[in-house]
Amino acid sequence: FVVGGYKWRVLIFPKGNNVEHLSMYLDVADSANLPYGWSRSAQFSLSVVNQIDQKYTTRKDTQHQFSARESDWGFTSFMPLSELYDPSRGYLVNDTIVVEAEVAVRKMVDYWTYDSKKETGYVGLKNQGATCYMNSLLQTLYHIPYFRKAVYHMPTTENDMPSGSIPLALQSLFYKLQYSDNSVATKELTKSFGWDTYDSFMQHDVQELNRVLCEKLEDKMKGTVVEGTIEQLFEGHHINYIECINVDYKSNRKESFYDLQLDVKGCRDVYASFDKYVEVERLEGDNKYHAENHGLQDAKKGVLFLDFPPVLQLQLKRFEYDYMRDTMVKINDRYEFPLQLDLDRDDGKYLAPDADRSIRNLYTLHSVLVHSGGVHGGHYYAFIRPTLADQWYKFDDERVTKEDTKKAFEEQYGGEEELPQINPGFNNTPFKFTKYSNAYMLVYIRESDKEKIMCNVDEKDIAEHLRIRLKKEQEEKEHKKKEKAEAHLYTIIKIARDEDLKEQTGKDIYFDLVDHEKVRSFRIQKQLPFSTFKEEVAKEYGIPVQFQRFWLWAKRQNHTYRPNRPLNPHEEMQSVGQLREISNKAQNAELKLFLEVEFGLDLQPLPPPEKSKEDILLFFKLYNPEKEVLCFVGRLFVKALGKPSDILRKLTEMAGFTPDEEIELYEEIKFEPNVMCEHIDKKLTFRASQLEDGDIVCFQKSPKADSGTQVRYPDIPSFLEYVHNRQVVHFRSLEKPKDDEFCLELSKLHTYDDVVERVARQLGLDDPAKIRLTSHNCYSQQPKPQPIRYQGVEHLLDMLVHYNQTSDILYYEVLDIPLPELQFLKTLKVAFHHATKEEVVIHSIRLPKNSTIADVIIDLKTKVDLSSPTAELRVLEVFYHKIYKIFPLHEKIENINDQYWTLRAEELPDDE
Repeated sequence: FVVGGYKWRVLIFPKGNNVEHLSMYLDVADSANLPYGWSRSAQFSLSVVNQIDQKYTTRKDTQHQFSARESDWGFTSFMPLSELYDPSRGYLVNDTIVVEAEVAVRKMVDYWTYDSKKETGYVGLKNQGATCYMNSLLQTLYHIPYFRKAVYHMPTTENDMPSGSIPLALQSLFYKLQYSDNSVATKELTKSFGWDTYDSFMQHDVQELNRVLCEKLEDKMKGTVVEGTIEQLFEGHHINYIECINVDYKSNRKESFYDLQLDVKGCRDVYASFDKYVEVERLEGDNKYHAENHGLQDAKKGVLFLDFPPVLQLQLKRFEYDYMRDTMVKINDRYEFPLQLDLDRDDGKYLAPDADRSIRNLYTLHSVLVHSGGVHGGHYYAFIRPTLADQWYKFDDERVTKEDTKKAFEEQYGGEEELPQINPGFNNTPFKFTKYSNAYMLVYIRESDKEKIMCNVDEKDIAEHLRIRLKKEQEEKEHKKKEKAEAHLYTIIKIARDEDLKEQTGKDIYFDLVDHEKVRSFRIQKQLPFSTFKEEVAKEYGIPVQFQRFWLWAKRQNHTYRPNRPLNPHEEMQSVGQLREISNKAQNAELKLFLEVEFGLDLQPLPPPEKSKEDILLFFKLYNPEKEVLCFVGRLFVKALGKPSDILRKLTEMAGFTPDEEIELYEEIKFEPNVMCEHIDKKLTFRASQLEDGDIVCFQKSPKADSGTQVRYPDIPSFLEYVHNRQVVHFRSLEKPKDDEFCLELSKLHTYDDVVERVARQLGLDDPAKIRLTSHNCYSQQPKPQPIRYQGVEHLLDMLVHYNQTSDILYYEVLDIPLPELQFLKTLKVAFHHATKEEVVIHSIRLPKNSTIADVIIDLKTKVDLSSPTAELRVLEVFYHKIYKIFPLHEKIENINDQYWTLRAEELPDDE
């Protein structure tokens, strides 16, 4: 038979497949003829029909991924042959059995090409690391249209930033969920919660997140057109009562709720949990109730509901504290919940006598939020019926899929599941396993409010500034996507000019000539002739084509960039794409060009001078030691066999010096990993000094020994060394780790002593040794747990490196004794529990590291109030209120960790 476009057959062993059972399998009929690597998935059931009474029909179901290796799948021990062949059982009638196969072929989904919007009409939310619990909650809230509409109607302005405004971030998120074609990011929303990146990787409590989010929105809705929406949707009321049995006294307290926490353990379904919720507790015996004016009385205590909200959120208590094991555990018990929940059942037994009974409390299931995993982690996703129709959808982070009712509903009850038997010849005991995926939150919508809550939400509900902003964002995204798709047709040409060199040197950069990220970029079609590009440059800069000469930049072996050579006439006739290929040969990832333009005295452009092989283009930087300034002053063509002495007059003119000023010249060669800057001998030729096109010559006035002026960096090499190692560090107090307190410009080569000396000067402290520093954790954006040991690192750079990242933050604290002394001491926090008074006092005990517990006790006795002068003390190690160890007196304190354990000191009881 054919199902889902595939051929199938049922394979039956009427006498059993080497077992005393009927064996039955679903088989791919044409597996021998299918192409290599074929695969298909199917959920199926096989049945032997009872021809006397259909309710005794034997049916088994399973699912399987069929392939060449496993082309049949089913049940070796389907049912005992003794039952099958017994005429009184009704399976074999007139020597005939009736077999049924029900097959549902599951569409094979390619994870990478799957398009949620195309397949389901909905899009998912991106997971930031451990935010699946938040994603399932947000999808649930988004699919309550009345809630979404209220969020859209919250007043926000075009000047608000989503990362600083929860309403705007939520509006933006909901808009994208409604109109985007791809999964949506939640970073703006988590930033508006005040979470940093690290917080996004921590699983928060879903119920807490739901309450905090609703409270914040409720607060923001006050005084607006949507004020009260949260209460209208989610708020219900119950009454806590205590009623005396023998006297006429009753105490009532009305309380509101946004969600209800229902017990799972010991309850088979939602109704059993509600029964438990309103269960009456008897207060009698030692537990009598103290009634006003009546003394101690036998009483009944309980909870009844005054009204339920239109949207009922039920938190199932899947996680609870196990007192026997002293830990949190997950309850994976089977727990059923209905599609239709009737809270008026049994004459409204959940309702208080004065509850409003005119409202029918009949609810329809809207969403099932599921947790898959254990108590310490797992994955969250949601099954939702967006229109309350029969079709369910699974919202699992980025992916949205259509699911059948059984998968979304019955399979989330939890409990145990039985595996189909596939090797039954040896042991016919079915294998059962616990299902770790189960519902932890249910959302029901009241039938009578369905029309109001499942309302229509369209563009007119969205503020105009939000529509404009988000459409603009979408257009920019589309534009970038288009650019990316067409990127192979275009190339980027970056043009550096003399103006860029003057603008950047000594401000943005000190080494090399220019930062190519900050020069003008042109996006040009590769097939265009280079001459067309020159016309565009003429328009941009007002330099006619005939006065332009372009130089290719080359990346040298020492990782510096220099103009290497001018383009020749033949190259200028080629297309931009061909030039890009030439550029790549010069180890240049993009087409980077230097535009050489010569100007006359009237500042009008001139044709570029002829350049022979003997001509070298050099770039010049001038250093001023008094001002500590290095700047680009110009470029010159020099003859290879000429000498620096030939151009000294020209250089003094460039610098504005007197013609007879003595100057020193240096070649800037490289700066990574170390600075290399060599003195140029003015008597040697440029060729002998190994200077070539694109090289940088730095010059300054010759330092004079008797000038009397004190400068920090008298020559160019010392200044470049300083710049290379310069590091601005942001210092924060360890007590306020979020706030920058001051910045200091330091050297990466500074020692620990150099750094603390500068910090002490900044803080006005006399003794730098009392300052202790702590490094920054780049991932958690927090101080590292352990401070830096005194002289434990060689240089400032070592203090700033965290794994492969470098930070610019250090934390400081001021100690009461110098750090070198403190490092030979150990400080322990000890909680002293008084023998007779109900008090606990924390004491800091600071002793040399080779001290023992006996020394701790001696020190403690001088600080604590003992019940008698002869009382003895002991010290215990406690973790989560549990005693793990009583310390022997001889134990050294050096290895004791009081970061995680609590140290408890107490008097030794008399009987011990």
